[in-house]
Amino acid sequence: MTRLLVICEGQTEAEFVRTCLEPHLRDHGLAVHPSLLKTRPGKQGGGAVSVERVAQHIRFEYHHFDCITTLLDLYGFGHAAGRDKQALEAAILDATTRQIPDLRADRVVPHVQRYEFETLLFSDIEAFEWVQNGWSAETRAKLLAIRAQYATPEDINDSPQTAPSKRIMSVFSGGQYGKVAHGPLIAEAIGMERMRAECPGFDAWVSRLEQLGGR
Repeated sequence: MTRLLVICEGQTEAEFVRTCLEPHLRDHGLAVHPSLLKTRPGKQGGGAVSVERVAQHIRFEYHHFDCITTLLDLYGFGHAAGRDKQALEAAILDATTRQIPDLRADRVVPHVQRYEFETLLFSDIEAFEWVQNGWSAETRAKLLAIRAQYATPEDINDSPQTAPSKRIMSVFSGGQYGKVAHGPLIAEAIGMERMRAECPGFDAWVSRLEQLGGR
């Protein structure tokens, strides 16, 4: 089995890796392990993410795993400086190359989601029924209306104030939706096949990871 480390921004992403990504990639010869990114000295998960901190984390783990990838979102970067997904991924690889003299670039797959993990959940609105205390005809209609405005779930955003998670929490008021409790559960109910069909960027990342396993 090829040992793959997935550097995650927070607990929600790490749980998603455990419940959805790991079982899928296991069939492709990959043993997958999530790891929370150190975003501040002594802290893990959340906070401002930077290219240098990601590169440092990769350097620390590089010789303990066969391959390393990231599961970070664009708005998590505190110093994006106007860079888009592709530019940040290239910057991570460049910074890692400077820190690891013997780096094999094919072993490191930086992945930055255009917005955030919760965008994947809009792949199938019906799976939100797992938010049992808040699921109703009204919340279903509101979620469907959000989804209908965009070509793909990965396009759902206008600004950091209207990120997918904030949209979901505005629909399920009063703390009915919990990111860590419900997010991975909804994703598991949707399934990898549906999320990949609805989200081309996510699909491309998973396809690249599958190739690392060699099966």
